Amino acid sequence: MDYYEQARQAADAVRARIGEVPSIGIILGSGLGGFVESLDDGAVSMPYEHLPHWPISNVSGHDGRLVAGKMHGRTIVALAGRCHVYEGHSLSTVTFAVRVLGLLGLRVLILTNAAGGIHAGFDPGALMVIDDHVNLMGSNPLAGPNDDRFGPRFPDMSEVYSTRLRRTADLAGRTAQVPLVHGIYAALPGPSYETPAEIRYLRTIGVDAVGMSTVPEAIVARHMGLEVLGLSCITNMAAGVLPQSLDHAEVVETARRTHGAFSSLLEGIVGQL
Repeated sequence: MDYYEQARQAADAVRARIGEVPSIGIILGSGLGGFVESLDDGAVSMPYEHLPHWPISNVSGHDGRLVAGKMHGRTIVALAGRCHVYEGHSLSTVTFAVRVLGLLGLRVLILTNAAGGIHAGFDPGALMVIDDHVNLMGSNPLAGPNDDRFGPRFPDMSEVYSTRLRRTADLAGRTAQVPLVHGIYAALPGPSYETPAEIRYLRTIGVDAVGMSTVPEAIVARHMGLEVLGLSCITNMAAGVLPQSLDHAEVVETARRTHGAFSSLLEGIVGQL
């Protein structure tokens, strides 16, 4: 069975449980999975291990379940957790969930992550709208033979993160009184955090926040013609910005502390769409 058929089988399994075409997909990063509790009481929860071919993440802060439910009258599919390249997964495995969401028929995908702040004006707990990205993963999820059933060989990346959706996020932030910043996100493979020298390099090339996800998913989503919004929770300042060491527990805890503001922002975005 080829990769497309595996994604189709997983999409069929999800569709059989939710019974309709969702309008919005959301992938929730480290410590941000609590948003799924905001969906209506009739929400359906599906552990990843119960879905065909779905990769499992073993990283703290990633629940590992797909939740489908209603918000503002719209059907939302939210993924509480993702897998990562640093766990030993290939980029095609890391982006499998996006392939499934695209085959479900949704057209808007919101990608979220916990990120290290590089911009000197950021503070831990800030919420950043991603304006663009730099792919420093060492490869591209579209490398290899192209399957035209997913999308074209050479997809345009001149506007990965939708201008319309970024404006929608700004409006939702103002309405919910959730301050937002904007910036450029860089993805590195991890799992080690960046060195101070690497952070100085990233700052030099115009990067504002850094993490270990999101970029491969965004590339694949655009390959399938999805409209993408990216949101980063700045959970810590990157190496060398402050005189302290970095710890994943701090990342997850800061993300959880921002749960209220983050959920209000996401709910506002969904309401505006």
